[in-house]
Amino acid sequence: MAHILNIETATTNCSVSISRNGECIALKEDYDKKYSHAERLHVYVDDVLKEANLNSQDLDAIAVSKGPGSYTGLRIGVSAAKGLCFALNIPLISVSTLEALAYQVDCEDGTIVSMLDARRMEVYSAVFDAKHNQIRETQAQVLNEDAFKHYLDQGKVYFIGNGVEKTKELINHSNAIFIENKLPSAKEMCSLGFSKYKISDTEDVAYFEPYYLKDFVAIKPKTS
Repeated sequence: MAHILNIETATTNCSVSISRNGECIALKEDYDKKYSHAERLHVYVDDVLKEANLNSQDLDAIAVSKGPGSYTGLRIGVSAAKGLCFALNIPLISVSTLEALAYQVDCEDGTIVSMLDARRMEVYSAVFDAKHNQIRETQAQVLNEDAFKHYLDQGKVYFIGNGVEKTKELINHSNAIFIENKLPSAKEMCSLGFSKYKISDTEDVAYFEPYYLKDFVAIKPKTS
């Protein structure tokens, strides 16, 4: 029996879960509009362990959302996951943030576009079929009215993630379905992390880095 702790911090949703053989048995998350991972993440880890009636020594692996997403959020999540793996001497598993997000869409046909807000009119996006198989690689994409036209002309396209808000302002197509107010969650990481655990698809704890997709750019604060 495998117990995996799942950590998702790629967006403002600080989300932690525990799975037992791929089934979610405890979940704690907060859809706050502000980043509060540094204050809440370790508290949430303790909370889900208590909810699952486990202690840290009962864990068999740690799964972390690898990105893309917020630079700071990803750093906090990965640092916490690596620290726990070192302390407990258990493997680290990485889960694609956009793949886990796509699993929130349950559809019989069509295409799923997972998208996270980036700078200005950009999104980080990946495309999946109705069975959640990735059919287009992850990209940092500048939005325009013709974005995803290839998929829209073929059938229904389900857009999900916090990049939806600015996407729906540009795309006007009868096949576009916008699923709003959804962020990546550690809940969907449960089955994905366990699938990787079963085949020993793990990361080197010492050298693993989040998948930023783009380099971090510091913005100078405005002077009064």
